[in-house]
Amino acid sequence: MARTQSAPVAGRETESPRPATAGARPPKTRRGLRKRVELTALLAPAIVLFIGFVIVPMVFAAWYSLYNWSGFGPLNDFIGVQNYTGVLTGPVFHQALLHNVIIAVLSLVIQLPVSIGLALLLNRRVRGRTFLRLAVFAPFVLSEATAAVMWYELLQPGGPLDALLKAVGLGGLVHYWLASTSLVLYSVFVVATWKYIGFGIVLLLAGLQGIPPELREAAAIDGATPWQVTRAITLPLLGPTIRIWIFLSVIGSLQLFDLVWIMTLGGPANASSTMLTYQYTNGVQRTQFGYGATVSVVLFVISLVFALAYQRFALRRDTAGALTRAVL
Repeated sequence: MARTQSAPVAGRETESPRPATAGARPPKTRRGLRKRVELTALLAPAIVLFIGFVIVPMVFAAWYSLYNWSGFGPLNDFIGVQNYTGVLTGPVFHQALLHNVIIAVLSLVIQLPVSIGLALLLNRRVRGRTFLRLAVFAPFVLSEATAAVMWYELLQPGGPLDALLKAVGLGGLVHYWLASTSLVLYSVFVVATWKYIGFGIVLLLAGLQGIPPELREAAAIDGATPWQVTRAITLPLLGPTIRIWIFLSVIGSLQLFDLVWIMTLGGPANASSTMLTYQYTNGVQRTQFGYGATVSVVLFVISLVFALAYQRFALRRDTAGALTRAVL
């Protein structure tokens, strides 16, 4: 005979879920709080360093720029915006700014196509590809001082470069590379190209590695020529990397100092001066640190305006969706 299930005892209630304790946080709120604590703990050291080594020096530079200060003693001689008037109306500063702009434009016109071409070449399976990549990137590893001294010796009158040109029958091309007011800036640009082009090539190679090879293979199967594949597939997909390279190149051109100062001291006759060599000459060598601080503030504003404009009009679609909001 089947055993029947006994009925519940009268008056006894079935067990119900235990109610949440008053004041306890729901699981979602606890997870959000934990994420806030983790973000605070991870970001706090970086924020402190950024404030201490970036924001605070910027504030002090802006404050010192309002004084006629020699770098010694207290700040007593308040002159307001007189330093800014002298910088912004000075023809030597205008010349230095023009040189920075020329170097930036030449970087985009010459360095960018050369970097893209060499990156496409080194991305192929060619014999000795690893050695070629190392050879291209090696100058970037050298310090600016080492590269400047080396090229300073090479470009001396009667130096190795002149001897090489004469040996191959091109003696007519021998010039005073670092003493001619019409050639010195372009000589410095050639050295800067030799020094920094390896970084751009490595950056572009990294971008090429992120392009799926199936796209190029499918285009080749459809009958596209290698040039058509490069123009219609590779270059558009390499666009974000190229735009990042342009941004870094322009900012680096505005901040060029080491190579120029060691090779030419900004001369002759300010023919190779940049904004930073102008700042060093007028701020440090002439002990006008208030004026030098003014030049640094002007350079910062120029770089900031370019960075914001470039972010707004060129990098906007690249960074759209890249930043994610923390899930609370």
